[in-house]
Amino acid sequence: MSHGYVDLHCHYLPGIDDGVRTMEEGLALLRGLGSLGFETVIATPHIRTAMFDNRKPGLERAYGELVDIIGGLPGIPNTGLAAEHYCDDVFWELFTAGQAMPYPGGNAALIEFHYEVWPRRVEDRFFEMQLRGVRPVLAHPERYAALFDTTDPIDAFLEVGTCALLDVMSLVGRYGRHTQRAAERMLEEGVYYAACTDAHRPGDVELVEEAIGRLRSLAGPAEALELLSDNPRRILAGEVEL
Repeated sequence: MSHGYVDLHCHYLPGIDDGVRTMEEGLALLRGLGSLGFETVIATPHIRTAMFDNRKPGLERAYGELVDIIGGLPGIPNTGLAAEHYCDDVFWELFTAGQAMPYPGGNAALIEFHYEVWPRRVEDRFFEMQLRGVRPVLAHPERYAALFDTTDPIDAFLEVGTCALLDVMSLVGRYGRHTQRAAERMLEEGVYYAACTDAHRPGDVELVEEAIGRLRSLAGPAEALELLSDNPRRILAGEVEL
């Protein structure tokens, strides 16, 4: 079964961050997402100083090993490699040096913040990213404490063309009630440009399935398809219109 979904945020590369630990788990996660209708799943391992000090060469090697194994295996979606960049000075150094890991095609990059504190005037850097041809995609905004009760704090990011990416498991309480309420509010407000799984292990697949059902119930089937398929494709193709 394929709905043509495209997952822009997933942790199926084994043993390099807080995602799957083994190749077998990575394959199981990919197969599980494929069974839910995901046609393409992009690996987005963390790059986060002092926690996950991954760099482009090592991530490319790990991804290459996975690609060699999955070649020809049934039930595996198409894959690709990017990274979930923690927004700090190290990220900016990597980005300006051409060592960040944007999405395939190079048109956008996934960014995350600290859950409590954001870099000052980060919207200026987001604007500069776009001047360099790379659109910021903000991971799971519903999980940032400043957005639990209001969306106002990210208005400046959205105004400079940042795409907000919903973690669908937020809709079914995976990260707590504050996050769930924020996700529901921002979905109703039309904040999100796309939705993803942010799956970290095979056991997440069942919850992702429930969450997609919840997304369809809240937003309607047409908007759910746009968030899970049409708009992720636009992000990858550099065809975002906000």
